[in-house]
Amino acid sequence: MKTIVSGIQPSGTLHLGNYLGFLRQAVELQDNSGCKRFYFIVDFHSLTGRYNPKEKAKEIYELAVDLLAGGIDPKKSTLFIQSHIEEHANLAWIFNTITSMGQLERMVEYKEKVAQGITPNAGLFDYPVLMAADILLYKGELVPVGEDQLQHIELARDTARAFNRRFGKTFPEPKAILTKAPRVMSLNNARQKMSKSLPQGCLFLTDSPKVMREKIMRAETDSHAEIGCDPKRRAAISNLVMIYAELSGMTTSEVVKMFKGVGYAEFKKELAELVIKTFKPFQERRAKVFKNKAQVMKVLEEGARNARPIARATMEEVRKKVGLI
Repeated sequence: MKTIVSGIQPSGTLHLGNYLGFLRQAVELQDNSGCKRFYFIVDFHSLTGRYNPKEKAKEIYELAVDLLAGGIDPKKSTLFIQSHIEEHANLAWIFNTITSMGQLERMVEYKEKVAQGITPNAGLFDYPVLMAADILLYKGELVPVGEDQLQHIELARDTARAFNRRFGKTFPEPKAILTKAPRVMSLNNARQKMSKSLPQGCLFLTDSPKVMREKIMRAETDSHAEIGCDPKRRAAISNLVMIYAELSGMTTSEVVKMFKGVGYAEFKKELAELVIKTFKPFQERRAKVFKNKAQVMKVLEEGARNARPIARATMEEVRKKVGLI
């Protein structure tokens, strides 16, 4: 039986990019009865950027609510909080001893975050090693990710390979399961990934219908006469076409054909209604789940209780192989 492992940061309200890049695929993968699934909230990872400590607990809880409302089923998947399993950090430290500085210095995401103004702290630099530990602690074989995380998965593979070579066969070499959707870009700057740091160009799953309409109607397009899809030459309108295609189940070509001869304003109106319709059930479920904190915490506690023996067994195996007593 294959093991699927994936984590998501509690760094604010979920947005459309999170949905298409993680949540939708995580839910779909639950239908595969031939796999074990470990989904967790990577709260340690979220400490690498500046944050308000008073808000962190709220962010962690609300992400748990979002995941449950979005379709993560505790009967099909093990859902828990990363920091509730101490072996994540313990294994990361051991992996640090077999990871070169050169490997980490090549990480593109680290360079991008520093360029965005995030303080280049040691945790941010070492982020990929903790991610490798997250995956390999459960001997994960399949990892659902977007294209921007492929370099991190490759480092996890390198880590597994290096450990196995030095200490004996222990870990599988994980493979990425790429999300079907391309990277979702900001609505008002198609050269940047959709992010909560650019709130006006970010479609949050909890935005009201009014706000969703306003953001989409203000979205960047171009000066062409007709809708088209050419990500390299027409990034802004292509981003909107891609969003419509992903939420409707159509191809981008079918979307372009469907709106042939239709102006941008009319297309945006249709897109806004599709987005609102898609996330209305999520918002309704979320409101109910949010109120039942005792049940949400029970799910997270049970998830940690189920994951902990597996993590401990892996860590005990690792301790023996590296020579600890």
